[in-house]
Amino acid sequence: MMLLALAIAPGLAICLFIYALDKYDREPVGLLLKCFILGMLCVVLPLVLQALALVFGLQETNARLIDTAIFAYGVVGLSEELAKFLVLRLYAYRKKEFNEPLDGIVYAVMIGMGFATLENIAYVSRYGFGTGVARMFLSVPAHATFAILMGYYAGLAKFIPAQRNSLMLRSLLIAVFFHGTFDFFLFTGNNILVLGASVITLIIAARLSIKAIRKDVAISRRVFDR
Repeated sequence: MMLLALAIAPGLAICLFIYALDKYDREPVGLLLKCFILGMLCVVLPLVLQALALVFGLQETNARLIDTAIFAYGVVGLSEELAKFLVLRLYAYRKKEFNEPLDGIVYAVMIGMGFATLENIAYVSRYGFGTGVARMFLSVPAHATFAILMGYYAGLAKFIPAQRNSLMLRSLLIAVFFHGTFDFFLFTGNNILVLGASVITLIIAARLSIKAIRKDVAISRRVFDR
């Protein structure tokens, strides 16, 4: 029971934090819960694609760095972020409740945390308490930053129709880039320098995420204060 709580708590805390930021026109809790559940369910797509990659000899512990990079960016990063992106684009994006740029971040985070929570449960149940603590400070926040950056550009796309396609593409690619970079350094080895590179990647993504949230919150404030 303790391990389950450890696995669920980080994602839930991030969801509550993002929900609290949406002060002016909060999204229906039921819709957010559906996005969270869909985020959990969409893990099927990357599992299938990653299993296929293994059939072709692509895995995280490759001898050549180029193979590790292909696996990190082209298999893990792309498959996982594409799965979350499809839920965001095909489900949340179309809802009438998606009526301000900040909603892109809110929905993307709910989807991302659903995905990360199910992934976290799997890792913690398999590897134990230490893994749960490590993922609380690394992997789950990393998934949150990928989601925030994805949601930021999706939110812009919703309200800038002339640039919709390019912004939606950027929404996906920026999440894939940071996810792939974060995983690439983790896959490369277990020494402190490589771990440090992953942490630096997370810090950069977090700083960009904070800027994105501030911009969208400022837009919401201007719109609703009128």
